[in-house]
Amino acid sequence: MPSPLPRSRRAAASPSTVVDLAQARESRRLRELQARCRGVDEVNRRGLSRLFQSGLIFTRQGARLGRDLLLAHQHLLRVTDLLARIGELPAEEAGDADPLYAEAQSLLARTTELTARTGLVLARGR
Repeated sequence: MPSPLPRSRRAAASPSTVVDLAQARESRRLRELQARCRGVDEVNRRGLSRLFQSGLIFTRQGARLGRDLLLAHQHLLRVTDLLARIGELPAEEAGDADPLYAEAQSLLARTTELTARTGLVLARGR
């Protein structure tokens, strides 16, 4: 059954949503970094837990790995703080987020490196 309104009036009557793609990309980038941060934190926690469970934490190498994991955790705390600051920036100041993103990316890379080193040692110890 055809609509009683002419086609042009139907289009005007239905609300359309305008999506700011730049803002959507920034939002997605922020969510992905937060998810990556949570993932690295979980791996970090499991590694520290395995160091204690295996007793390796009481050796010189294990203590060094434990310190590395604690440093990685400090980096993750800093990344979380940076991401919170990015999330609080108004949309007009999105350009100001680039240095914060760069710092967060470098800290996450360093954290991943520290956590991976621990994972390699723990994998050899099995």
